[in-house]
Parts: sequence; structure tokens; C-alpha cells
Amino acid sequence: MSGLFRIGIRFLNRSASTNPILDSKLSSPMVISACNISGKTLRGSKLSKPKPFPYLEKEYTAFQACKDVLFKTTTNRFDENTKVVVVDGPIAAGKSTFAKELATELEMKYFPEVTMDNYYVNSYGYDLRKLDPQLPPNMQSFDVSKFLQNPTHKNVATFQIRMLIQRYSQYIDALAHLFSTGEGVVLDRCVYSDFVFVEAMFKNGYISKGARSVYYDLVKNTFSELMKPHLVIYLDVPVNVVKDRVKKRANPAEVGSKVLTDKYLQDMENIYKQQYLKDISTHAELLVYDWSNHGETEVVVEDIERIDFDRFDKDDTHMRDWRMENEEEWTEARARYMNKPDLMNYFNVPRYDVPELIVTPEDFKDWYELWSEAPGMKYRKGYNEECGDDGILTKTKLEFRNTL
Repeated sequence: MSGLFRIGIRFLNRSASTNPILDSKLSSPMVISACNISGKTLRGSKLSKPKPFPYLEKEYTAFQACKDVLFKTTTNRFDENTKVVVVDGPIAAGKSTFAKELATELEMKYFPEVTMDNYYVNSYGYDLRKLDPQLPPNMQSFDVSKFLQNPTHKNVATFQIRMLIQRYSQYIDALAHLFSTGEGVVLDRCVYSDFVFVEAMFKNGYISKGARSVYYDLVKNTFSELMKPHLVIYLDVPVNVVKDRVKKRANPAEVGSKVLTDKYLQDMENIYKQQYLKDISTHAELLVYDWSNHGETEVVVEDIERIDFDRFDKDDTHMRDWRMENEEEWTEARARYMNKPDLMNYFNVPRYDVPELIVTPEDFKDWYELWSEAPGMKYRKGYNEECGDDGILTKTKLEFRNTL
């Protein structure tokens, strides 16, 4: 049986409040979703709700937003499971398996952990890493496999910043899905814990002080646009167990890695527990489980069902991002995540003082010309005839969001 710890929040088994002063403070702004998440065995029949908005294919216009405010379409899609849940933990903790099972039990959409495949594999399935032999060394691909084998490479800092951008992009997609459908989301890691890797890299000399500074400039410029998770579940696995699991799964990039030392893994654990969990618990509910011998998803679901997400005072930092005064504010938040390009533009932070993040004009030109001519990269998705797209001259419907 997995062990459960609570960090900075109340224990799950608590009695109803008998404090009239505290109870009087619980009148809060407009929080639409019901207070408790329910597993599928408790949810029963679903209430009639507006149809999901097809956010992947259809642009969210000002006219649509006005309609949503008038008819309260956004909040009418919400129910008790309209929540953001994040599963986090060290390498080889078993996060992916657990997160998938949890999403199924809670009837939420599962978002897998981001990898550099999100960056290198285009919407037609073409892997741009195939172009590496034709590129200058500094412009060739760099992903986690290469980092694990060569952690002092010049491109490590660029790699981790790209991971930040990909995680940010996925988190926006998760919020867009929640607001457009009312369906909750379960993420395998998220953008808020990305800094754990940066700090571990910095402590072990894999990125410079300057690159770390650029990273936090990007965080400062972008994170204020997001809404923090409702719940974070941390699967705690000690370093010796992590190393044993890495050995057993025999991933070629991990076996014999110069990175996955006791020091690096212990640094990651310390940063998780001393910084990330402490910080995120000021907003989100936090459940921490000893996952050394794995655990039972059903037990976790029962623990989640006991959490009252709406118990906090209106001035409390917990759940603050999810307290809105009226329908206009909910719709404004929804519109923000539906217009993804605007949010991604916040990564345009001009910093030219870190050598490992700078490329020469000649190298960039070689990279750009080769990538722009690769299969599926010439035109917007749906208009690349060489990739099998047809009916181009008469095409009227686009996969709107998937082209961003």
C-alpha cells in the first residue's frame, strides 16, 4: 500500500468546520466547478451540457465569445471534474502508467509527458532529425537521449529552453481543452516543474549562469498568463530505487549515462521537495505518495474524492487562479488560451549575451533553408500536395489549432 503525506495543507480526514467566523469567509467569487472531484463510479449519469467547442478546427472569434458570455456557454460546460491535475515525480517513478490510469478513472483527458518529438516530428509524421547529416554541428538536433550521453554539449541550454517552450505549449493546449469542453485534464509533468531540471543541470555544471538567467527571464515573461493546477500528485521514489528501475528498463540512452549519477538524481529530488512542492502547494492541493513499490490508483482516487477544492477563503492563495467574478472573466480566460500564438510570442525575449544560445547567420541560413524544404514544412497543414493533401484549391476547412 502506498504511503500518503500532506505538505503545507490539511489532512484529508477532517471534520466539518464549526467556526462561524471561518464559515462566514467562505463566500467567494464566482467558482463554477463543484468542489469535489469524483471518480467514474460516483459520477453517475452526466448532466446535459453544451456541446464541446471544436477548438482544434475552429477559430475562437470575438463574436463567439460574446455569445458565450450571453448564454454562459463556457461555465455551463463545467462540472466537478473540470480540473487540472498534474502527476509529477523523478525519472522512472511510474508517472505515465499512473497518470493514464488516473485519467481513465476520473474521466479526464490525458496529456503525455512532453518530449523533443513534439518539436522535431511535424504534423505529417516526418522526423526532422533525419536532416542532421546535412546541417552544421551547432544546428543539429539535440534531445534528452543526446543530453544523457553528452551533458556538456553546447546545445544543452538550447535543448532545455525548447523543453520549457514545449511544456508551456502543451499546458496552453490543456487549458484550451478544459475551457472548450468542460473535461478535466491529467498531465504527466507540466511546465511548472520544468525548472527542476534547469537547477539540477546548473548545479552539475551542464548549463551556464547566463543560460540559467535567460531561462528565468522567459519564465518571468510567460508564466503570469497561465492558471496553476488544482491538484499536484507527487510520486516519491528514492534515488536507489530510481537507479534500479533505470537499469531494469534498459533504455540505451540511460544505461551508462554520464548524467544519471547519485548526485544528479539527489539534486533533482531535493529541488522537487524543497522548492517545487513547497511553491506549488501555495496554490494547488498536494498529495505525496511513497511509490517505491508503486501503489493502487483506486486508493488515490478515493483520497482525491475527499478534497474540497472550494473550502478556501476568497483572499487565500489556494485556487486563486480559478476564482472569477463573473462570466465575462471566465470567457476572457478562455479566449486567452484559444489564441495560442499571442501567448507563444511572449518567449521573444531579446538576450544576446549568452554565447551557447547564439548561432551565426550562416548556420541559421543553412538550417532554415533545409527545414523549410522538408516534407510537410513548405506550406500550412492541409496544403502540402507532396504529403498526400488533395483538394487544395477547394479546401474550406482547416485543422486550425494543429497548425499553430
